[in-house]
Amino acid sequence: MYTILGAGGVIANELAQELVKNGKQVRLVSRSPQSTAGITDLVAADITDADQTRRAVAGSTVVFLTAGLKYDHKLWETTWPRIMTNVIEACKEAGARLIFFDNVYSYGLVSGPMTETTPYKPVSKKGKIRAAIATQLMNEVKAGNITASIARAADFYGPGADKTGFLNLLIIDKFRKNSTAMWLGKDNVTHSYTFTPDAGKGLYLLSQDESSWNQVWHLPTTNPAPDGKGYMQLIADQMGVKPRYMKLNGFLIGLTGLFDGTIRELKEMLYQNNYPYIFDSSKFENHFKVKPTSYEEGIRQTLQIQ
Repeated sequence: MYTILGAGGVIANELAQELVKNGKQVRLVSRSPQSTAGITDLVAADITDADQTRRAVAGSTVVFLTAGLKYDHKLWETTWPRIMTNVIEACKEAGARLIFFDNVYSYGLVSGPMTETTPYKPVSKKGKIRAAIATQLMNEVKAGNITASIARAADFYGPGADKTGFLNLLIIDKFRKNSTAMWLGKDNVTHSYTFTPDAGKGLYLLSQDESSWNQVWHLPTTNPAPDGKGYMQLIADQMGVKPRYMKLNGFLIGLTGLFDGTIRELKEMLYQNNYPYIFDSSKFENHFKVKPTSYEEGIRQTLQIQ
């Protein structure tokens, strides 16, 4: 039994399709789970509650934690540690292995490529929370209490990421509406993006490889990546439009944030867009002998479906 906690998100959906395609039995868990890829084992559970988490995980072989929370550092501060504790304890009780789908906030501002050995030096409130729960999980691994891995992705884009992916929301959607696109921060620094189907397939491959456990992995992501100007041109060329866009700097984000909490929360993360954001997945690529989807092909597939 492969159980996905936080079902319904774009990465969870890509993973679910990959598992079903490979003939695996899948359980989807969220507050209000909906069937995807023909999966009928749906469990409604709030994983901030320990008892509900145990019930949701019972009988599982592998558990994927792909949950997302509202973009609010105060909510994260109270809720993420509780979720991680509940999931760890539930997996221990069930004898299940755990893969935690994580982001790169814990690394902070990195000079050069981000790799699996990059130390945690968070420079944001949300980054400190992610570093704490990642450390909590790997401390349990080191103590021999659980078999688990952390799988990280860069910011992502792709089919189905129309509500969460910056490339989807701020460029593709804007161009489709004949509107001016937007770029966060500086447009002349490289910024890696993970293609969502690559992330889903990567999570599946990790769950099938005995030698992959108890480690941190970066999911396959094409490197080198374009800068903001490059993404604008690439997407505009494929859509047959002019690459009209504006840059959202710290002042504009701060101003908009007076009226929008999510935008306000973005301001502390703007360092990711003002400095090179280079996500290195060569460890995964070399181990599994896979090549990430190119940005040209990823954009083409995204435009076909979105």
